[in-house]
Amino acid sequence: MSKVTVNDDCTGCGICVSTCPVGVFEIQGDVAVVINEKDCIACLLCVNECAANAITVEED
Repeated sequence: MSKVTVNDDCTGCGICVSTCPVGVFEIQGDVAVVINEKDCIACLLCVNECAANAITVEED
């Protein structure tokens, strides 16, 4: 299982929501929130597409 983190640099742009193939993220308020961490397949699309470099994915 992967550990997915969104830090305070998140701008709430929603790119992670639209690029994640398994629906790990949701925008709540003005920021992205991890809602389905267990579904993460560690493809790193979110990390690579995040303009704010606000997302990290660590594999256990």
